Amino acid sequence: MEKNVAILLADLSGYSALTEVHGAASAANLIDRYIAIAKNCLVGDSRLHQQTGDELMFLSDSPDAMLATAKRLATASAHEAYFLQVHGGLHYGKLLKRGANYFGTALNLAARIAAKAKAGSFYCSAEFAACTTDQADGIFQSKGKYLLKNISEEKELFELNIANKNGNYIDPVCRMLILNPETAFRYPNKDHIYFCSSQCLEVYKAGQSLLQPIHALS
Repeated sequence: MEKNVAILLADLSGYSALTEVHGAASAANLIDRYIAIAKNCLVGDSRLHQQTGDELMFLSDSPDAMLATAKRLATASAHEAYFLQVHGGLHYGKLLKRGANYFGTALNLAARIAAKAKAGSFYCSAEFAACTTDQADGIFQSKGKYLLKNISEEKELFELNIANKNGNYIDPVCRMLILNPETAFRYPNKDHIYFCSSQCLEVYKAGQSLLQPIHALS
């Protein structure tokens, strides 16, 4: 029998780049840290249901509990030294449970929403936002309507307004957050470019940056 479930799908931005630069062992260690952080962020009946690579699936009967979990996850990950930014999608809809697995279009929609969320942000559906009791001014900011893959009609998406950015920098090679520039490796004569390691600094110097240029988080 189908029932309404709050869903959060969250994954790490830049995980492939980090794996390529620092190797499988470092990537696996980061996933272990990610899971530990996630478990510490669970609120109410929220539970970590499944891990697939760097994507985590959270489920809850309560949209409020899931919203609180998402807010804690966003804040905790943004304050974790030498970690990756997390992005995610939230939805509230019907799922069918069969054995240990869940099925339904609500999962597909949550995945499409997560794919639209930029690094460090969490997007949600109108259905999710409407079912929460936390309607504080500005907590949900409309991002407009999107036509999502395999979804027949346009969906209005909302970004969770979470104060989780502290003017940090991002390693332009492996995408790790730099919380304290004083302990990082600085690009010569440029105060706004920092690296987690000498390895990333040398890769950048050689012109082998894997992703877009560095920028400070606003």
